[in-house]
Amino acid sequence: MEMTAVELGMKIKTRELSAVEVAKAALARAEEREQEIHSFLSIDGESALKRAGEVQKQIEDGTLTGPLAGVPAGIKDNICTRGMKTTCASKILENYNPTYTAEAVQKLEQSGAVVIGKTNMDEFAMGSTTETSYFGVTRNPWNPCHVPGGSSGGSCAAVAAGECSFALGSDTGGSIRQPSSFCGVTGIKPTYGTVSRYGLIAYGSSLDQIGPVARDVTDCAAVLDVIAGHDNKDSTSVARGSYDFSGALIDDVKDMKIGIPRDYFGSGLDPEVKDAIVRAAKVLEEKGADVEEFDLGLVDYAIPAYYVIASAEASSNLSRFDGVKYGYRAEGYDGLHGMYKKTRTEGFGAEVKRRIMLGSFVLSSGYYDAYYLKALKVKALIKQAFDRAFERYDIILGPVAPTTAPKLSSSLDDPLHMYLGDIYTISVNLAGLPGMSVPAGYDSKGLPIGMQLIGGCYKEKDIIRAAYAFECATDKIYVKAAPPDMRIADEGEEGR
Repeated sequence: MEMTAVELGMKIKTRELSAVEVAKAALARAEEREQEIHSFLSIDGESALKRAGEVQKQIEDGTLTGPLAGVPAGIKDNICTRGMKTTCASKILENYNPTYTAEAVQKLEQSGAVVIGKTNMDEFAMGSTTETSYFGVTRNPWNPCHVPGGSSGGSCAAVAAGECSFALGSDTGGSIRQPSSFCGVTGIKPTYGTVSRYGLIAYGSSLDQIGPVARDVTDCAAVLDVIAGHDNKDSTSVARGSYDFSGALIDDVKDMKIGIPRDYFGSGLDPEVKDAIVRAAKVLEEKGADVEEFDLGLVDYAIPAYYVIASAEASSNLSRFDGVKYGYRAEGYDGLHGMYKKTRTEGFGAEVKRRIMLGSFVLSSGYYDAYYLKALKVKALIKQAFDRAFERYDIILGPVAPTTAPKLSSSLDDPLHMYLGDIYTISVNLAGLPGMSVPAGYDSKGLPIGMQLIGGCYKEKDIIRAAYAFECATDKIYVKAAPPDMRIADEGEEGR
C-alpha cells in the first residue's frame, strides 16, 4: 500500500501480486487506521474480495489489460454506487441505496479497479474540513489533531494513509484540490463537462465536477484516462477529441509560459506556504519554463460570487430531499407541510441549512436581480479575466490554500473564515477550468503544502506536463504516504 496505483497495477499484471492479495492488504490497512482517521463511511470487504477474484481471472485470461486492473479504490459518498449506500454524509440519506451506479464508477469497474468502500465528506459537499459530516469528522493522517480539508477529505485522507491506492472526489469550489494539498496527495479537477456527472448527487450543478485523487501525477492521469468521456446521460457532458491524459507525462517544460498572479500573494497567505510555492516556481523555471508575475484581477469578487451561485443552486437541488420519495422521514408531524418542515429540520445539518437559506434568499423576489444575476455577471467577468491570462500563459501557478491544514474545530467556529479559505480555488470552478494540486513541501509542523496549477479550457495536458516535470525535478520527494506513527503535538496540545 506504499506503492502508487500504476506501480501496483504493474505488479498485479506481471503476476508478482494477485488482485486478491492487494485487496486484502488494503482492507487490513483500513482496519488498522480507520479508528483514528475515519476516512471511510462504509467498507464492503466481502464484495471487494469477491470482485478482486473476478478481476484476477480476467487479468489472467487477457480480458483486462489496463493499468488500474486489480487496484483498490475509494469513492466519495456523494457518487452513487448500486449495492452500496450513498449518504452524502447526511442524516437525510443515511439509509439510501441507489438503484444505479454513477458513470465514472462504472468506467472504473470496467477497467478492473476494485472499489473497497465509500469515503467520508462534508455533508452534501458543503464545507472545507470534512467536519460537517453527520457521521463524524475525518482526521488528517499527517497529524490527527488537524483537518484533512474538504469536502473530499475522506478520499484524500484514505489515499494519504495508504488505505486505498486512489479515490474519486468531487470539486465544486476546490473540494478535490484543497484536501489534496492538506493531505499531501495529488488531485485534479478536470474541465467542466470532461467527466460525466451522471450519478453525482448535485450540490451546485454548474460547478460540480468529479475528479481523481492519487499519490502522484502519473496515477491521476491514469485514472482520468479511464473516467473521462462523453456521456449522453449527462446534458453538460462534452465530447472531446482526445482523452489520452497519460500522453502528457513528459519531463519537459522548456519554453512553457507560466504566470503567477500577484493577487494570490497578498495579505492572508502564510509565509511558509508562499515560500514553498516560490521554490516550486523556481524549480520549473530552472527546467526551462518562462515564469513571470501578472495581475489577474477580480480575485476579491470570486468568493461572494461563488457562494451566491453555489447556494442558489444548492437550495434548488436539495429541495428534492423532503421525506416523500426516499431518505429520512421524521415522525410525529402534522400534515404534509409539517412533514416537510420537520424532516428537513431534523435531516439537514447546520451548514447545509445555512446555504439553503442563503440560496433561497438570493433567488427570492426582489433579491434575484440584486444578488443572483449580479453574481452570474461577475462569473462571466472572471471567465474573461482567465481567458485574457491564457492568451499570454500556458498555465497559471499559485497556492491551493492560504495556510496548511488548520486544527480540528477551529474553522466551524467561524464559517466566514472557512469560506475565505477557498479564495485560490473557487475561480477555477466559476470559469469551468482544469486545476490541479501537487505536493510541493511541508511547513515547520510537518504538514503538507500543495501547489496549484491551472490550465486553459480543455488544457489538462498542460498542467499534467508541468506537474510531472516538477515531480521529476524533485525526485518525487514529496510523493509519500503519511507515516502511520506520525504524532505531531502542536504547542499547547497533547500528542496523540
